[in-house]
Amino acid sequence: MDDTRARQALIDRYIAAYNAFDVDGMLAVLAPDVRFENFSAGRLTAQAHGIEAFRQLAGHAAALFSEREQRVTARRDHADRVVVDIAYRGVLAADIPDGPKAGTVLEMTGQSEFEFADGRISRIVDRS
Repeated sequence: MDDTRARQALIDRYIAAYNAFDVDGMLAVLAPDVRFENFSAGRLTAQAHGIEAFRQLAGHAAALFSEREQRVTARRDHADRVVVDIAYRGVLAADIPDGPKAGTVLEMTGQSEFEFADGRISRIVDRS
């Protein structure tokens, strides 16, 4: 399998696991020293370094939603990374303090940037 197809397969597995609330499935495609950053409106809102920190962050995020789906709408392959455009839809499972209530549907678009090392995803940067 060539690099482009291998990278796409990793991204597809990661997103399928994300959509299924399968944290272990997400972790299965990540490097042990994975780096994750989430930016919203240009501001860093979450980050994790290492598989255990990512596990905790992913578990917390999964508990916030009763439904969630990331759908890739475009993909750009670069020599050192893959950037995908994402359409996101989620339904809140609980009230957010001073924010939206349980049952609120959140829809947004964004980008996820994936980097790779040793056949795994080594860095993810989400932007919305």
